[in-house]
Amino acid sequence: MERKVRAARLSGAYVLAIAAVLAFANVVSYRLDKRYDVTKNERFTLSKGSANLVSEGLQENLKLSLYVTRGLPKLDLFVEDLTNLMTEYERASKGKVSYVLTEPKTDEEREKAKEAGLQMAPFGEGTEGGDQATITQGFMGLVLSYGAEKDVIPILSPESSQGLEFWITNKIRNLRDKVHDSYPKIGLVKKEGITIDDDNLVPAGGRGGGPTMKAILGQHFPFYKFEDVVLEDGKKEIDEKLNGLIVTQADKAWTDAELARIDQFLMRGDKSLLVLAGAVNMKAADAAMKGELDLRNLDKLMLGYGIEMKKEAVLEWGTPMRIPVQDQSGRATWLFTPGVLALEHYADAEEKEQLLDNGFVGFFRMDQIAVPFPSTLVAKPEKQPEAKYRTVLRSSANSTVEVDSPVDLSMKTDWKPRGEFGQRDIAIEVSGVLKSAFADKKPEGFEGEVPASSKSPSRVLVIASGQFLANPFARAGNPPPMPPQMAMMGSFGGDPNLQAIARFYAMPPAEYLSKAILSFKNLLDWVTNDTDLMAASAKLLGEPALTYANIARPKFDLSKDDDKAIQRKLEEVKAQRKVLQSRVQWSLTLLPSLAFMAFGLLRWRARENNRASVKLPATKGA
Repeated sequence: MERKVRAARLSGAYVLAIAAVLAFANVVSYRLDKRYDVTKNERFTLSKGSANLVSEGLQENLKLSLYVTRGLPKLDLFVEDLTNLMTEYERASKGKVSYVLTEPKTDEEREKAKEAGLQMAPFGEGTEGGDQATITQGFMGLVLSYGAEKDVIPILSPESSQGLEFWITNKIRNLRDKVHDSYPKIGLVKKEGITIDDDNLVPAGGRGGGPTMKAILGQHFPFYKFEDVVLEDGKKEIDEKLNGLIVTQADKAWTDAELARIDQFLMRGDKSLLVLAGAVNMKAADAAMKGELDLRNLDKLMLGYGIEMKKEAVLEWGTPMRIPVQDQSGRATWLFTPGVLALEHYADAEEKEQLLDNGFVGFFRMDQIAVPFPSTLVAKPEKQPEAKYRTVLRSSANSTVEVDSPVDLSMKTDWKPRGEFGQRDIAIEVSGVLKSAFADKKPEGFEGEVPASSKSPSRVLVIASGQFLANPFARAGNPPPMPPQMAMMGSFGGDPNLQAIARFYAMPPAEYLSKAILSFKNLLDWVTNDTDLMAASAKLLGEPALTYANIARPKFDLSKDDDKAIQRKLEEVKAQRKVLQSRVQWSLTLLPSLAFMAFGLLRWRARENNRASVKLPATKGA
């Protein structure tokens, strides 16, 4: 009896000690008000860029009015995320941001919310069995007041808090730029060819054109202001108020005078040039997907900056874009094109072998991106001794090149590699004080000064892919533009197979198009030299998928490997991935149970040992 009392007292003392420690930890954490976020994209804390915006970027006070609806577990959790985020903004702003939370319950409060621009919406939540659902109506939105201007997010989705900071921070940025007229201005160099005004993102359907890259950016990120730049064969100077220029794939050759105007703009210093063009030129509405190899004289300007553009198409055999299809017998097979590179970031890769540099602004924290029909770039640092070079996109070591024009780049199953395997650079950045590309010789027909070098550091980024911001299969598979009188009849024609592939390219699980849009948004930050909001942009990305760091990528040797050997190596990699997936699955299933069992056995053995060591006191008369 005495032993049981002693054990009970000891257990009670342990429980009280643990409770005291937990209480103390809660008090300390409450006083410090600190949270530690170990997620890859800093999902649960405010990024440094957002903190800088509200602390250093605001010249006036910002008021955030949060309208919420509670009553369902999902709504309550979402409101908690919102209020935590508002608190983060308030704390980081050094007194410039304040927020109020309102839960409209009366008719007067609801009317006030509607007048502020919020939308009343139904919110529902089902039971675990799925046979019942609870529906409530209310508000979930945000009103922002800054200076004499207001903006509103009329409705926020409680389904996920991912990306909340991104949208709120961009609203704050747009409101600030509107009040102070501080929008960054980006010049679009106009020349016949591929532009961000083209409706080449989704398969054609219905009447009228589809979405364009420019329209999407204008709708979601209105603080980027685009201005058309018409060079008039080099006779017109470029507005020095522009932050940077974007040059896209042209159908006609650039004249030396036009290139000299672009060079003249960069030499002003603190300017940017983003080139989205390569050697592969493909016509719209060409279902055969034939690529003409022509650099359009753009290589002359790029070579001046130390980036050689080669007249060749890169074909990727290690990480090509693949889609599963079924043949007439119902068997699954793979269509693929080595002309579209599905580049991934490998955490274990060495710098010179990394395919996707996701530390670079344009691809910040991205794990994969598609690069359609790129050509080879070669860095020539001796051309720009005061500049820094950085390769941000590469093919794998299992890529080859085609140099004979035209190049067949269609989707098929019977591709056969030829040529020499090797790794190729396809996107290179040059930054620093740049020497003029025309310092040695003034171009014919150019009237203006050609300074020897830029007044201050400028930046050049070449992504050697003319369709980097397009959906290549929609562009090839959609019908050609119709005359206005026929366009009223709706869309018809085109290649249905390519349009089906275009949907795969744009939709989950691939989502290559959404990644291109996000990358373009980041590239615009590179153009304007405003990189504070990269981390906020990265929060739009989902959690990274399972990687296969311990599985080596296949290496091919065309001098020894025939088609069967290449296919066998690819199948070996697939088999290794399946084995790894199976190991992970069983590990997650069994390890927690085994750990619990081991803990129970250790506790049992410890108690048995304690019992064996107990000695009862001797009793009188024993």
